[in-house]
Amino acid sequence: MFRSLAPRPAVKRRRANGKSKNGQPLKKRMPAPIYGPAEHEALAKAGRFNAELMDVLRPHVAPGATTAELDKIAHEYTLDHGHRPATLGYENAHGGRDYPASICTSVNEVVCHGIPCDYVLKDGDIVNVDLTTVVEGWHGDSSETFLIGEVDPQTVDLVQATFDSLWAGIHAAKPWGTVFDIGRAIFSLARDRGYGVVRNFQGHGLGTEFHQEPGIPHYPEDRAKNVVLKPGMCFTIEPMLNAGTQDTGKPDRRDGWSVRTKDRKPSAQFEHTLFMTDHGLDVLTATQNGPAEGHRFGE
Repeated sequence: MFRSLAPRPAVKRRRANGKSKNGQPLKKRMPAPIYGPAEHEALAKAGRFNAELMDVLRPHVAPGATTAELDKIAHEYTLDHGHRPATLGYENAHGGRDYPASICTSVNEVVCHGIPCDYVLKDGDIVNVDLTTVVEGWHGDSSETFLIGEVDPQTVDLVQATFDSLWAGIHAAKPWGTVFDIGRAIFSLARDRGYGVVRNFQGHGLGTEFHQEPGIPHYPEDRAKNVVLKPGMCFTIEPMLNAGTQDTGKPDRRDGWSVRTKDRKPSAQFEHTLFMTDHGLDVLTATQNGPAEGHRFGE
């Protein structure tokens, strides 16, 4: 969520005066943290709550619901459990208003950062629900694209390919491998199925900071060959595939956040938070009731 332009990591952009919009000094970019067992468990706890929240929302993501209603449910459930929605009040890197909601809801051609509103979900829509929660100071971050009612087969195929590309990236990530391996696997699957991979936004490291190193491009970016996936790293993989061109427009002038496909064709996304161990990735945001690896959409 709130991914930066690739291949840079998704951190707040530095202003010319070295300060954030509120006048506070901006933090310097730091290397990817290497976490131990205690931090792994803290991140796992945040991931479990984020997954739980996704399952709480799941039955409400249906025809007739507004995206604002989904935001209200998520906000209240998060606060009732003593946690904090990470997106609410997040600083706008482009100088516009800070993010005004507790989740992102990106409908149809909206690639990411869609703001919940009075839009009523209807048959044939797809909507990506993107959640980030702060649990005892640690972040969990995940997203799913939902099919609303009866969706046309071409769009179902897009959603399926996006989900499969997430898992292709997960399986490509090995201890002491590189970030390049992740992007190559995602891009190869998407290309073979005829979809564009968004390059303007990427995955990111996660911990006590919302966005940190390593940045995770979802295509084979040459500089990613130099970024080694060390045990103890935590990061997201969150590919965004478009039915048409890979290109996206600028953030919506009206809300300052929503990013759409340039050709206005549909876009889909899935995301997990992952922790690299000596033996491979630990998926921290797996849900109880959502699609697991191998799931077939529209069946």
